[in-house]
Amino acid sequence: MSTEPARSVILRIRLCRNSDKERKHEIFKGDHFASLGIVVLDAELNRARTKLFGPVKSTIKFNVKASVAIEGVFDKWEATLTFASPAAESAVLDIKIEASSVNTGSGMKDGKLKSDDFFNVEKDPYITFHSTKITQTGPNTFDALGTFTIRGVSRQETLHITLEGKGTGNGTINGTMAFDRKEYGMNSGIPFIKIADRVEVTVDLKGQKISGPPVVFKQ
Repeated sequence: MSTEPARSVILRIRLCRNSDKERKHEIFKGDHFASLGIVVLDAELNRARTKLFGPVKSTIKFNVKASVAIEGVFDKWEATLTFASPAAESAVLDIKIEASSVNTGSGMKDGKLKSDDFFNVEKDPYITFHSTKITQTGPNTFDALGTFTIRGVSRQETLHITLEGKGTGNGTINGTMAFDRKEYGMNSGIPFIKIADRVEVTVDLKGQKISGPPVVFKQ
């Protein structure tokens, strides 16, 4: 009987949301992806890999209460969910957004949000979230405490997650987070528009069936 020690299993879920123009050219080459989603399974110390490729509709939205509605989406981003073990709480969620891909449907609002008064995309092109601790709070709910960075300022924030489709092979991560824009140096306003300080972010990440050991949740 072999006495070889058990090897760790790492499970990764990658989701990518590109612009409509980029989506017309769905190219898969090596570990890169230009379509809407890839699921990657790394097992046996990363020696064995299984990739599942297919279109996935996912979104990252934001809204701010204001005298004139300010809400929109980001058209370019990627998210990775990595499990160091089968335990659900071992997951690490990383989200990387191209700040310049903000889309409110208004060129004037987009331009203002990209400026150094808000996202400052020329100096700080990415908005990121990296979870440092995920806690299961209910059968299908989790709190992801992590480092949120925007315009070069990093603070601890919590993404509240609801998981849909557990055990079905297809799942959706619905998450909400709120932060105070002034804590990140966004103290300015938009001419003739009164803007609240609280910004609400909503993520909707959809994953497709993967092979490998099932994720273990607390009962």
